[in-house]
Amino acid sequence: MTENRYVFFACALGVSFLISVFLTEAARRLALRWGFLDHPGERKMQEGPVPLMGGAAIFITFYIVTLALLSAMYLTDRFGGGWLVRQIVAGFGEHATHKIAGVLIGGLLIFLLGILDDLKALNPEIKLVGQILAAAVLVYSGMRIEVFVLSNVWLSALVTILWVVTLTNALNMLDNMDGLAAGVSVIASFSFFLAVQDYDQYLVRMLLMTFAGAVAGFLYHNLNPAKVYMGDAGAMFCGYMLATVAIMGTFHIESTPSPIAVGAPLLALSVPLFDIVSVVYIRWRKGESIMKGDKRHFSHRLVKLGMTPSQAVEFIFLVAAVTGLGGALLSQVGQRGTLIILAQTAGVYMLIVLLMGAGRRPAQAGRQPEDPDQDG
Repeated sequence: MTENRYVFFACALGVSFLISVFLTEAARRLALRWGFLDHPGERKMQEGPVPLMGGAAIFITFYIVTLALLSAMYLTDRFGGGWLVRQIVAGFGEHATHKIAGVLIGGLLIFLLGILDDLKALNPEIKLVGQILAAAVLVYSGMRIEVFVLSNVWLSALVTILWVVTLTNALNMLDNMDGLAAGVSVIASFSFFLAVQDYDQYLVRMLLMTFAGAVAGFLYHNLNPAKVYMGDAGAMFCGYMLATVAIMGTFHIESTPSPIAVGAPLLALSVPLFDIVSVVYIRWRKGESIMKGDKRHFSHRLVKLGMTPSQAVEFIFLVAAVTGLGGALLSQVGQRGTLIILAQTAGVYMLIVLLMGAGRRPAQAGRQPEDPDQDG
């Protein structure tokens, strides 16, 4: 198992990618037939209607491959391979079956909530309640963030729900340009794959590669110009899964040089976190509802600086890759190396903030006072 594990990981990635490529095309054609389209609007970048069922392809692919893997594990256990199954699920600790069920049920709830939102735009408060419910299912199954001061069950549960809801919304908000949310999700998945410690993490890595393949297959159809969108169903599911993997994965063990390695998920997901924090801050500063959509996201501000949408997406991919690699290295370096990586990551985002601030000044002299999209 140890020597051949990367073959299994590669198979999970490749199989899920191929299935997703096929299902995404099938979903695109069904969406066109059923008229399930995303139409141009004030806050949207596309020039015409685009099919909206790409999220279903991601979800179905992930569940097909994952359930096939779990079924194979069950059959292996029944026919005398229990030792192998125990090794695979050991990273989940006690009650592994309940935890895996919680992950899958919570993901299903998030996906169904997104489908409802795509069909009929839900009130933001209703969406929030649904997201909290899905996160609560995860917590109830035994999946909680338990590091440092979070040993208290109730505090751990609260922080876990907040984490899952934040990431779910962050990826949904990031899904505003062709290929952006999907590409960042794939990059974050590989960052997690590298950051997760080898100790009993076979299933976590397998799920990561399955998820990465499912999203990459969709991304094949979603790069500019996009033939299909993932919709809220896909974007929220991606955020939920990435948040969940951050809880499942072990990023610090006794032999890890620095305990700060547990912060690897924050670096791997720093792009969507930076986007949601900056957008919420801008809306709060202007006295607007933090749930009100606009074109002040990371990608939109890069376009205002003069980039094309494709260039803005590629720029964000590069930032996600650089910061994600830093997160993957946290478990390999001591305290001094950790501080250097954290400083580099902070420096990347400080440079971005300075770049955006400098880019606004020339526009302010000639802009019209009524321009609602200027960040100011």
